[in-house]
Amino acid sequence: MDPGSSDMTLAFELEALKELADPNAVINDARQWTKYLGVVSEKPTYVVTNFTRKHRIRQDFFSGPRGVTESLENVKDQFDTERYVLVGNSEDVEDIAADVGWEYLPLSDAAEAAEWDIAGGEGDDVDPFQDDERDDWP
Repeated sequence: MDPGSSDMTLAFELEALKELADPNAVINDARQWTKYLGVVSEKPTYVVTNFTRKHRIRQDFFSGPRGVTESLENVKDQFDTERYVLVGNSEDVEDIAADVGWEYLPLSDAAEAAEWDIAGGEGDDVDPFQDDERDDWP
């Protein structure tokens, strides 16, 4: 297995993705060196869908109604790549990755290697349209 190979399926745990300053830019960057990319979470489907829509993230897979463990198992069955990597930010997610045969990469390590910015605090999650006042709106 070539560590520099782009024949990789990459999953972001939703909570890790939320910590990034610009999740959309990170996903677009990662698409350049991965074959398949998605978001997994224990949260309900609508939570993942709302986050990915808000940040305009296109994904090849997501957890749907399943949890992280079952999602990663299903992804591995459906997408044939040399590597399966989960980017996360908790020991629970690290344990899940190990249990289902995925490599685990802590968000901090991934961000440092790829030069992704971690959000500095709650002020970074600002809606770019928040101050958009429309005079023509009813």
